[in-house]
Amino acid sequence: MHKPIAPDTVVSKPVINRTVLMSDADYFVDTGINSHSNGTEPVIKSRALADVRGIREALARAGVQIEKVEAPPDCADGIFTANWGLSRGDTVVLSSLPPQRQGEQPHAEAALRNLGKRLIKPPYRFSGQGDALPCGELLFAGSTYRTDPRMHQFLADELGYQVISLEAVPELDLNGKPVVNRNSGWPDSFFYDLDLGISVLRPDLIAWYPGAWTKESQDRIRATSVEKIEVTKTEAMNFACNLVSTGSTVVMGKAAPKLKAAIEAHGIEVIPVDVVELCKGGGFIRCTTLTLDNS
Repeated sequence: MHKPIAPDTVVSKPVINRTVLMSDADYFVDTGINSHSNGTEPVIKSRALADVRGIREALARAGVQIEKVEAPPDCADGIFTANWGLSRGDTVVLSSLPPQRQGEQPHAEAALRNLGKRLIKPPYRFSGQGDALPCGELLFAGSTYRTDPRMHQFLADELGYQVISLEAVPELDLNGKPVVNRNSGWPDSFFYDLDLGISVLRPDLIAWYPGAWTKESQDRIRATSVEKIEVTKTEAMNFACNLVSTGSTVVMGKAAPKLKAAIEAHGIEVIPVDVVELCKGGGFIRCTTLTLDNS
């Protein structure tokens, strides 16, 4: 069922994100369950499938091993495997997805169990790796929108990370009041998942858009010892932070030339990918990959 995809050209041996789980966009449509999607713009299936092929080919070039699982039948967001859980060693803390994505969960559990993972079910709402990015011994963890803040202590206890608790700024309506998504019924933010406002480039280097975060969260990020690249608002809104890095090579979107230049200035190779259709569902490159080998 799971077939590793061998890279055509390995840029350099990965030190992070060495192995990832990917699905496909067979059933992808825009469900309107986040701030980046409206649920009305038709998805062009051939383009969505091309997006995924481009991401997969770029990751293979970067030296990433890909474990491919069939797309969950009739699950619109089944391509976004990052939301299936958070893995460390042989353990995965499973996610608890929005109501519209509940159909993915049995499929995700079976796929991860087939890979030999020990599965732990979460006691609270949790968006998996989409809201929890390991950075060495640190874990940047989002809250409020897709993840209950009580999950942070649970993740620390179960996986042993030092959790940096973060909260993105809410989306506001014309009256300045927080928006509740009409499809999910949950609070909304343009950075509803943490991986839209921050990315881990190496265990000692991150990229982030400060404006995505509350003042308290900004202070917590700045207080960490990791080096930081600041991303502009324009590029952040074009999914610049939603990338995959191996520590020596970054696979990222084409619409972030400033971030690309800053990453390259740190001696990291960049492979740009043209992703046009997955954005309609509020997802991008990082969203399509669940890292299996966090240590």
